[in-house]
Amino acid sequence: MNVNEAIRMRKSVRRYRSTDVEEEKLTEILEAARLAPSASNRQEWRFIVVRDAMTRRQLANAANQQAFVADAPVVIACCAMTDNHLMACGQPCYPIDVAIAIDHMTLVAASLGLGTCWIGAFEEPAVRGILHIPRDVRIVELLTLGYPTDPSIKQKNRLALQQIVHYERWNGSTNGLEKE
Repeated sequence: MNVNEAIRMRKSVRRYRSTDVEEEKLTEILEAARLAPSASNRQEWRFIVVRDAMTRRQLANAANQQAFVADAPVVIACCAMTDNHLMACGQPCYPIDVAIAIDHMTLVAASLGLGTCWIGAFEEPAVRGILHIPRDVRIVELLTLGYPTDPSIKQKNRLALQQIVHYERWNGSTNGLEKE
């Protein structure tokens, strides 16, 4: 499968089979995160892989009681050991860099027949306590991982390119593709 196929296949999965994720596949997914680019090659990302059912249930409660988090065979806490460095453009590095690493993981997971879901709805102090994460480490996202109960490809509802792309400069129109 090529990367474009993985992008088209990837969807947010909220129903998982109870099948364990093979260690080789998990390692391949984590390796994709490790190889992701980062600002100034800072590599601030850190990952906690959770397979224990009781811990996953606790994480589900900390994730606004989203039960499917506990049903996923693997939950990955995606964190950053950061000094809060800002890029020259003023954006903090760590959330962007961790997001790139997560996206690498989701695409490799899709290519391996696995499903994922980004979880941003969680209580950081609760997750910190459950996983014994030090206070100076930020928890950026949780990522569920497992075999989806429905492996079919979902039609994506996305804006047209004309609505999101401007050429040369912002042209002020709502559809964006007119060239001035």
